[in-house]
Amino acid sequence: MKFAIISAGEGSRLSQEGVCLPKPLVQLNGTAMIDRLIRIFTANGAEEIVVIINNEVPLTKAHLEELAQASEVPLRVIVKTTPSSMHSFYELSPYLKGERFCLTTVDTVFHEDEFARFIEAFKVSDTDGMMAVTDYIDDEKPLYIGTDDNLNITGFYDAARTDTKYISGGIYCLAPRAIDTLESCIRQGISRMRNFQRQLVSDGLQLKAYPFSKILDVDHADDIRKAEDFLNDKK
Repeated sequence: MKFAIISAGEGSRLSQEGVCLPKPLVQLNGTAMIDRLIRIFTANGAEEIVVIINNEVPLTKAHLEELAQASEVPLRVIVKTTPSSMHSFYELSPYLKGERFCLTTVDTVFHEDEFARFIEAFKVSDTDGMMAVTDYIDDEKPLYIGTDDNLNITGFYDAARTDTKYISGGIYCLAPRAIDTLESCIRQGISRMRNFQRQLVSDGLQLKAYPFSKILDVDHADDIRKAEDFLNDKK
């Protein structure tokens, strides 16, 4: 199983708030966020890890080149600036075709034990996709997930509904069929990851929601402290 990291954003909000490091290198409890993900993916059986970064931050590129030399699994780095996370996913997709994979963004923060159970559940499932979800909402524009009683995903929504107990946690485990949907989205000029997810449902893919207790994103400077407290099991 392959793992992929979208890390091509500019991190403009962090830099505007005084954070000097590029987002992938921002540290949580002394570890760069991208290093943490790579370590966790390796521990969960990654056969290869593919990362996309933008071409405007040489510090991140140099850091990953150094990591690749010491990595226990192959680490492939794509350097390209893209207009959206979905387009970053498209640039990663040629290296993910033909097998099941896990994709997330570099600033997604979660507990490692929950992630390990999530990956194991996907490995033994026969679904087209398994999405990490949470009922903890601390997002400026959450994507609400509609589910039935068996946690089958029925839709993705910009506003809460009676069938939306959870929001997206931004961690996606997908089967090869999802790449076909992605390529179709690109051809149609569809953008944004949430619209890609909606298209998965429209295309009839079977998607399951997998609840996590909490998943955080690091978008602002004060999110760094929140993430560290969360990882240290503080409220």
